[in-house]
Amino acid sequence: MTSDNTLPEDRYVARFIRQERFAPLGAEGGQQLRRSTALICGCGALGSMIAERLARAGVGTLRIVDRDWVELSNLPRQTLFTEQDAALGRPKAIAAADALAAIDSRLDIQPLVADVTCDNIAELAAGCDVIVDGTDNFETRFLVNDYSLKYKIPWVHGGCLGASGQVMTIVPGQTACFRCLVPDMPPRDAIQTCDSAGVLGPAIGIIACWQAAEALKILAGRVEAVCQDLLIIDCWNTSCRTLSLASLRAQRTCPACQLGEFPFLDGQLRTESVVLCGKNAVQLNAVAATSDLAALADKLRHSGAVKNNGFFLRLTLSNHVLTIFKDGRVVVEGTTSPAEARNLLAKTLGG
Repeated sequence: MTSDNTLPEDRYVARFIRQERFAPLGAEGGQQLRRSTALICGCGALGSMIAERLARAGVGTLRIVDRDWVELSNLPRQTLFTEQDAALGRPKAIAAADALAAIDSRLDIQPLVADVTCDNIAELAAGCDVIVDGTDNFETRFLVNDYSLKYKIPWVHGGCLGASGQVMTIVPGQTACFRCLVPDMPPRDAIQTCDSAGVLGPAIGIIACWQAAEALKILAGRVEAVCQDLLIIDCWNTSCRTLSLASLRAQRTCPACQLGEFPFLDGQLRTESVVLCGKNAVQLNAVAATSDLAALADKLRHSGAVKNNGFFLRLTLSNHVLTIFKDGRVVVEGTTSPAEARNLLAKTLGG
């Protein structure tokens, strides 16, 4: 998504003069940013701010992938969205792209309404120089870690809960990887979410900006400057510390970066249903992909109220809402039970 822009090249470059006066970046680093491509996986709280910081820094191409839509409860911490976006239920990737294009019309912004899976990650990451984590689940992070290691593309992990968060930069062959830190998927009941623990917008901002800074180092060709430790920040208790990961890497027992096992990328470990963070909802990957949402909308009108915005259609039932995407995903709101969601889907769509 780009816009016509008649601004002369010298005037466009001049907008970045203050960041390029920072000697470790310099004009050469700025030029490299404008030639680079970043993939942002998830455009919620972390991802929307990461996208804005990279856009304002002049990163040439931003590929933004998100599976969700804007809701009113997003606005306290998701900086690119408005009440109108929430009222319209706009896809986050599309709303973010529009906002970023207004910031810098020369940027190549590529919004994709999709889930990051083992089936599409190669296409999503094609040509990217860095992958930045804006996700809210461990499975996607394990998948990104597998892809990063196999294809030697750096990625920047970030996570935030309550008033604290963490940042970890993974440079294949040079740093510890995510599975050095978290060898296996944590049990679902052991994972706190923003529903249970809450989250503060300023904490999101701190973590996202730190992730963006790490990504800029990579994109500008300053990989030697990335942090090789785990950074942990708490903005409520006013604490910041780093945890060395060198000893984990030295153990040489990591199933991913040391043993070369990539079960998430190979599709050996994947789930067909996900309880979504921040929603009373389950996502199912259970419907055949379709490019004709209008025909599907006509088929479903006898079941309830249907709205089709061109990216997904939403069917409102008495106690549930089904959101059906072109790629075959269905989000069933009104339950956190995958079994109940599947049963409802079968009754509504058949099969």
